[in-house]
Amino acid sequence: MELVYRKLTDNDLETFIQMRIRQLREEGAKDERDLAPMLRDYYTRHMADGTFVSWLCLDGSRIVGTSGMSFVEKPPYYGCPNGRIGLLSSMFTEPEYRRRGIARRLLSLVVEEAKAYGCGTVQITASNMGVLLYANFGFVKNGNFMQYAIKDL
Repeated sequence: MELVYRKLTDNDLETFIQMRIRQLREEGAKDERDLAPMLRDYYTRHMADGTFVSWLCLDGSRIVGTSGMSFVEKPPYYGCPNGRIGLLSSMFTEPEYRRRGIARRLLSLVVEEAKAYGCGTVQITASNMGVLLYANFGFVKNGNFMQYAIKDL
């Protein structure tokens, strides 16, 4: 069957959320909280206001690959003079569909969305599996990225 690429819709949301949780688990997340309600809230709000977009890859009616791009704005800086940033997430391909170019095609589609939104840069926290894909696409590692986890959330 031919693979088809299209944007995420509200009808896909429950499957998309479950795939996002599987992706996080595959990347090593051990937290046992039920993330689904928080993901549902996030995607619903940000799809509605245009600050989140996702492209999917389907084999028939089955979603076999996902991508996501959140749009945020920070004060302008030299690396991004307009302050508009695309935050790449939810890059996941079902194991039996990997190494077929699906992730690269999905990445191209969401990067085009970021360009259309006016983003000056796209950022990602890459899993070990994704580093080669992103490097080959043209992403450059930024050794300054650090994160502080606020535990009360």
